Amino acid sequence: MSTTNASSSNEAVAPNAVPIKDAVIRIAGNSQDGIQTVGELLARLSGRTAQEVMSYMTIPATISGGPSIYQVRIGSDHVLSVGDVVDVLVAFYQHSYEGHISALRDGGVLIYDPDQVKPNLEDKRFTYVGVPMTTLTIEAIGGKGRDKGKNMFLLGLIARMFDLNLPKLETMLKDWGAKRDASTMEATMNAFHAGYGFDIGRMGQNFRFIPNEQRSGRPLMVMTGNQAMAYGLIAAGVRFGAAYPITPWSSIMEIMRAELPKYGGIFLQAEDEIAAVCAAIGASYGGRVAVTGTSGPGLALKTEAIGWAVMAEIPLVVIDVQRGGPSTGLPTKMEQSDLNIAVFGGHGDCPRIVVAPRNVEDAFYISIEAVKLARDYSCPVIILSDQAIGFRVEAFEVPDLKALVQEMPIDFTPRGADFKPYEDTPDGIPHHAPPGTPIANNNFPILSGLEHNEAGHPGEDPKFHVVMTAKRRRKLQKLAEKLPTPEVFGPAEGDVLLVSWGSAYGPTREAAEKSIAAGQPMSALCIRYLNPLPSGLGKIFSRFKHILVVENNDSGLYGYGQLAAILRACCCDARIRGINKTDGLSFKVTEILDAVRAQIS
Repeated sequence: MSTTNASSSNEAVAPNAVPIKDAVIRIAGNSQDGIQTVGELLARLSGRTAQEVMSYMTIPATISGGPSIYQVRIGSDHVLSVGDVVDVLVAFYQHSYEGHISALRDGGVLIYDPDQVKPNLEDKRFTYVGVPMTTLTIEAIGGKGRDKGKNMFLLGLIARMFDLNLPKLETMLKDWGAKRDASTMEATMNAFHAGYGFDIGRMGQNFRFIPNEQRSGRPLMVMTGNQAMAYGLIAAGVRFGAAYPITPWSSIMEIMRAELPKYGGIFLQAEDEIAAVCAAIGASYGGRVAVTGTSGPGLALKTEAIGWAVMAEIPLVVIDVQRGGPSTGLPTKMEQSDLNIAVFGGHGDCPRIVVAPRNVEDAFYISIEAVKLARDYSCPVIILSDQAIGFRVEAFEVPDLKALVQEMPIDFTPRGADFKPYEDTPDGIPHHAPPGTPIANNNFPILSGLEHNEAGHPGEDPKFHVVMTAKRRRKLQKLAEKLPTPEVFGPAEGDVLLVSWGSAYGPTREAAEKSIAAGQPMSALCIRYLNPLPSGLGKIFSRFKHILVVENNDSGLYGYGQLAAILRACCCDARIRGINKTDGLSFKVTEILDAVRAQIS
């Protein structure tokens, strides 16, 4: 925890409270203990009290459950990563203690349940606080549900420890339990207040976050990346979606299935991945942009239909919330290994747009942008999110919804007899007429997965394929010319430039910040548009000695990952190398800095 001196103008704090700017709290137990509920309530409370926040969790892939953690980082300045080391570790069980004590920093606090955990008290690096959570929870709720309420006891304990806003937290608890019966909520509140009333004086101190001076004063919203993406699609005017359940995408589907009918839309749970993408393509053919979503295995199944949408030049948004692969892989862990299939997946020359959000806030805005790109360029747009962004909680300023929310009316403007939906124009962008559009002479166009002429009629003349292949490529080249060049954080030239995409952005940016603060200038750049790439990257790279691409995928046969390979092919620059890992976990800042030192040595 980073501390600061409290000024005399600060509000009154609890006795012995130490003002702090940053804290990393990790709760370790089993998936059945409800620790995700505690962590998410802490994260959401932080956002509602104008603190920066980022969360992270691991859950077992097995149905029977198993060890699980929830980590939340709360700060008074901007928070870019979930933290390399833990300030407060809560261990429910012996395996929780043994598996995570190495993450606790020297001087950190271990809160453990002595009914379940026997720590090594001879290790003087830590402050040990034994709290019999199981026993005290049973006492607080009168034996109901045995130890099932100890997560709420812990929530009260942490609220007291960090002098959190009790009225807001109680309101959130009541909202959380609105659909539960009265006896359950009574037990919940009893356990919570028992934890809040526990004497933590044995620690010698408690803590209080100083006010966040970085905020503009605008209200905040707190949500996960999957929630942000779902509501971004709705704001963009999407009114039809189709998908098949798969971790970690499914929560987007559940939100849209509940919300779309409120706006006159519908979400179809299809019988499989192929049916889902085909249904979405059919809805887009009807005149609006539809969405489908999945994770890596499902994207593999959708590739043939995506190729049809490329050939027919149908607008479509495909969301891939990446997880570890290949095959079933690591369904509850994160990875960034679907870039190749997103950019190149499919047979033949099959160009499509690929974008990636860099955090939860960006997941909202990039969803809106993806819908616009699909509509403007009449082609599939793949959004590459991942499990880290999809599941974590962040706070960001409420968007200007009046300016962003839109409908997508179907354009039934009559077309003339010379209308050609695939006309070979300079920009290559087709202009489809949705079914039902009046067309002079009833000369209705045809959409087909077969190669076709400008009118859409299939033909095997070789020149059709040459012209249409070039046209489908050209419209993405025109897009590349319009894309903004990514901004460089740090010096505009120097020794090291760190390049990131997706969820690797936060720790990469923080690594650059820490290096600069230590007097070792380092720069960082995040790429949101992955296909086509924005122009100007080569000029930026030319100003640095080392270009290191940070991404959560394998270093490959030749020593660099998937984005690094694309950048090397684009820029013909052998100085582009990779910083890679495949452990299913987000990058730590120290991992990046250590890898930089190893690369340039």
